[in-house]
Amino acid sequence: MNFSKLSKEKRNQLILVVVMTLAVLAGIGFGLIRYQYASLARMDDKQAEIVKKLAQMKDSIKGKEHIKQAMEQAASNLAGKEVGMARGDLFAWFNDVVRKYKIGYKVEIPQISPNTPPAPCSLIPKFPYKQTSITVAGTGYYHDIGKFISDFENDYPFIRILNVNLELNPSPATGEREKLSFRLELVALVKPNS
Repeated sequence: MNFSKLSKEKRNQLILVVVMTLAVLAGIGFGLIRYQYASLARMDDKQAEIVKKLAQMKDSIKGKEHIKQAMEQAASNLAGKEVGMARGDLFAWFNDVVRKYKIGYKVEIPQISPNTPPAPCSLIPKFPYKQTSITVAGTGYYHDIGKFISDFENDYPFIRILNVNLELNPSPATGEREKLSFRLELVALVKPNS
């Protein structure tokens, strides 16, 4: 087809048809097809995010055994540490601990008061264990009392010594003028379900 042989009217119509066709194609390209490409890009991003989450979930599932073993180990460690906590008849437990421990020291402990009932822990806030306390009174030389208190707290990490009160012995026997009388409070954590 020779474009120069067409009449002016036919040529204008042909140009108009070509321009309209290009305008429609451009409209379809920019309107529909471009929107579809943007939609596909969003779907690709969403799919990549879901694949990443899936990989994280698979890693978590693989790590489940490791986490389970770590929890079992932690529970075992905790149970081992709870062995030294107060349990059962608390007064008898305190009495047994103090009487056995004082054997290695030159400290006399003739008086142990009854223990308080287990109560929420006041040493550490929001602590899952309860505590109980007793008051212990006795006599001894200053350095023996100090060594007894120091060693006792180091050997029993679940018992704290509070409110230590030292006074001159009100009724010293012959040769025991330098002995002091002491009163202290022992606060112990109580093993749960004991």
